[in-house]
Amino acid sequence: MGNYMYILECSDQTLYTGWTNDLEKRLKAHNAGTASKYTRSRRPVRLCYWEEFATRQEAMRREAGVKKLSRAEKLNLIRGKNPAIL
Repeated sequence: MGNYMYILECSDQTLYTGWTNDLEKRLKAHNAGTASKYTRSRRPVRLCYWEEFATRQEAMRREAGVKKLSRAEKLNLIRGKNPAIL
């Protein structure tokens, strides 16, 4: 089982970044309103980007780095234009 850093697009077009070790289950939880306070009022959410890592620490480190990015940088990451981070 992998560890994932992921970016969701919420119904209000905001972006949410998180990490998990079960991406499918976490996405279902977000859309059910049980995963986070932020996404609860912004459903439905759509998975628009993810990266897989060997360890939980790597996924969490990447999540922290991505959370520091601007919206424009996150959109570039989603579109495949990897900004120079970490």
